[in-house]
Formats: sequence, C-alpha cells, structure tokens
Amino acid sequence: MFVRRFFAIMIPVCMIGPTPLPATDGMSLEGWGAVSTSLGGASMAYDNGMAALMNNPATLIYIKQGESQFVLSLTQLGPEVSTTVHTAGGDYTAGSTSDAFYMPSFGWGKRRGKLAYGVGMFAQGGMGCQYAADSWLGAPWTPDTGFDPLVNRSEVSVGRFIGAVAYEINPRFTIGGSLDFVWAGLDLQMGMSEAQFMDMANPYSQMGGYANGSMVEMFGMMYEPFGGYGVQQLHYAYFDFSNDSDFTGESSGYGYAAKLGFQWQAAPTLSIGGAWHSQTDISDLKTDKASMRMGLAMDTGLMTGGMPTGSYANIEMPLAGEIRVRDFQWPTTYALGLAWHPNVRWMVALDMKRLQWSEVMASFDMTFTADRVPENGAFGGMQMNAGLYQNWEDQTVWSAGAAYAAMRGLELRAGLNLTDNPIPNAYVNPLFPAIIEQHAMLGAGFEWGPGVLDLVVVRSFNEEVTAPGNGSTVPPVTASHDQINWAVQYSWKY
Repeated sequence: MFVRRFFAIMIPVCMIGPTPLPATDGMSLEGWGAVSTSLGGASMAYDNGMAALMNNPATLIYIKQGESQFVLSLTQLGPEVSTTVHTAGGDYTAGSTSDAFYMPSFGWGKRRGKLAYGVGMFAQGGMGCQYAADSWLGAPWTPDTGFDPLVNRSEVSVGRFIGAVAYEINPRFTIGGSLDFVWAGLDLQMGMSEAQFMDMANPYSQMGGYANGSMVEMFGMMYEPFGGYGVQQLHYAYFDFSNDSDFTGESSGYGYAAKLGFQWQAAPTLSIGGAWHSQTDISDLKTDKASMRMGLAMDTGLMTGGMPTGSYANIEMPLAGEIRVRDFQWPTTYALGLAWHPNVRWMVALDMKRLQWSEVMASFDMTFTADRVPENGAFGGMQMNAGLYQNWEDQTVWSAGAAYAAMRGLELRAGLNLTDNPIPNAYVNPLFPAIIEQHAMLGAGFEWGPGVLDLVVVRSFNEEVTAPGNGSTVPPVTASHDQINWAVQYSWKY
C-alpha cells in the first residue's frame, strides 16, 4: 500500500523534470545509484539494486525469487566553476554562482520465476553554470556603452522514466532490456561580443560558429562599422530563454530511447556483463517565451526616420519570439564490465564505457523566429539560425572499485572513475564546462531498520582548459572545474 501511494505522489513530481546538473563524464554523471557510484560507476556485472534500470537492465535478475525491492535516493552535486579571460590589460576571473544541485530518484523491481522487471526515474546528466552580471562575462561588449550588464547562464538537464525487464535464459546467462521515456530542458542567457557575433555571421570566417537566415541578412544590410558610411555598430547580441524553476527548463523536449544488456556467470567467482544504450530520439527543445537583444550604436538621423548625420547613440533592440534548439540528443553508449569475488568478503568491479559524443555534439544549433508583433517592427517573422561549434570527441570511461564486507551488516567501498575531456580546447565554452577527467569515491552500506542505507562521497579533481581565441579580437579564455558530490540511498526488500 505504501509503495502504491508513494508512486502516486512521486511520479507527477519527478515527471516535472530533473534538476539541472553540472557535467562530470562529459555531460553524463559518473554513476547512478550510491552503490555503483561508490565503485567508480562500475555497474555492468553485479547486483547494484534498482540502479540496474539506468546501468544494465539484465542485472535486475539479482533480485531474489519472489521478492520486491524499492529504492529512494537523493544526490547533491557541488561544482566549483570559474572562467578567466587573458587580455593585454590583465587577467579577469569570473566564478559561477551555481554551486549546489539536489536531485531525487527512485526505483521499484520484482522477481517472478525467470523474469524480473522494474520501473524508476533517474536524472541522466547535464551541464551548466551562472555568471553574475557584474563579472567580466556580464559585459563582454566593453563598459563604455551605457548598457546594463547581463547575467550569463546555462542549465541543461536530461532525465528518464524507465520500464525494464530481465529474463534468465539459464542459471548462468540473462538478457535484459528497457524502454525509456526521456525529457530534456534548457535555460540559456548568453551574451556575445561584436567580434564573436560577426565571426558567426561572416561566411568567410565562422571560426566559433555560424549565424544565417533572413534576420542576419537584414542586419547585414544595415550594418557598417564606424569609419565608413556608418548606419550602426553592434556592441553585443544576447540570447535569452530562461525561467526561475529548479525543475524545468524554459525550453523542453521529449522522446524515447532503449537499452539492451546481458549478464553471464562465467565462473563461480566471476561475472561478466555488458549493455548498449541507444541514441535518444528527443524532439526539438522549444519555447515561445524567448527573446534576442542587440546593443547597437545607431545614427541619430536614422533613429528619427531621417538621413544619416554621422552622430551616434547607443540603443537596445529587443526582439520577442520562439526558440528551437535543434536535434539535441544523448549519444549511443556501450559498456562492458566484470565483477570478481576472490573470497566471501571482497568484490572487485571494473567497467569500460564508450560514449559516442561525436554523433550528437558536433554543433549546438538553435533557430530564433521573431514574433509578428508591432514591437518587432520589420524583423517580425524573420529567422536566425545560429550554432556554436562543439566537435566533441568520443569518450572512453574507466570505472573501477572494490567492496569489503567489514562485518555483518556493514560494507565499505572505494572507487575511481577516469576519462579524457571530450571537448577540443578551441571549443570550450564558459557556459558548458564539461571538462572533468578524474574522480575518486568513498562509500559504505549498512543495515538500518528494515532496509539498507548506502552513502557515497565523490571528489572530482580540478581540471583547467584554455581556449586559445583567435589571436586578435577574441582573447584566450581558461575554464576551471572541480566538484564534490554526495548521495544517500535507502532500499528495502519485501
């Protein structure tokens, strides 16, 4: 009865969306479930409870015959992110003010005969940070324009509601699979200097990204830098679609994915497991509550409908409209692992996981369509297609850990999670600092009341990456990221 009531409450709450997450293994969390996380994220070949729904659905078969399991967990992530710009006048550092994120998850499963099955909700991963308006990122368009500085912020979140089954073909070999309902959300408040935006709009440049469409063509007809027959000069461009919710992004999309896995008891003390996670099929992330703002120096004659006078005033041109983030997907993932029990007290687990980021992170693409309203003037109905080059590389993650049964009802655990930063230095962005490579974990599980309480602390070690800029108008920028996370999980069987 309690479980049915809990599901009635938790499913609507959790379907609102996962809390946005800072990145660990790229955009992916280093592990799911306190047990597997404490072993470095290794999870393919042993009993890691209802985290099997996210990891390898075939390991659901470890549920005992006729038994049900229920798991509830809470994870806190504590990122420390900063970005330093290196200019001729000195270095300026901005620290992200997003430093704590909390996310619940739950899972339920049951074993009947050769079949085990379960459902649950987990956060998949994400990335993001926020820089104050008074930081150097708040006003990359120089301080002499009179424009108010603006917050720069990103929050990407991906979550899954999962239904999974496992079938025991024989006592040594099991297969499993899941169908996942996937949702994604994104908030973005991103400013660009004139140099950055004009690089994107110039088809002969486009080192960092691209911008095209009818809106860009119209702006190009108007644009002239100072010194010529000046109509206007761009000081900045600012994309804004964001809300105040801790659970949903202003833009959102929904879709599906699937998993297949196996578990093989190769020897009495050795098990081997593997899983394939499909690429997601998520709709474009969309909101009709977006805006794009440009800070311009415009000829005062044109401002009043007259002829150019050669005298300029700074104005802001806001446009309201719709944003679509196009084809944002989670990549295909393969994993293979083993678990070895040298004696009754010890278990050692090792996984290798491959995330195919190159399939889905070549570019971050979005389309802005200006509303047909009087306030948008001649820009009403026009479009801008914009993209930031990402060119992420495929990522191999090694997860290893050991568990020791210290005494009856108490298990101690430790693990490592090692990988390479998938983002080429040239494309590291202060708003998307997914650069961490090394994690160390300590955890424990002990019997408490009718169930088991599992705890884990994760230390993600500091990484620094410098984007070189273009040597003239865009200076080098160094991103720094380290993190301390913890998770608490309670599970019981009945």
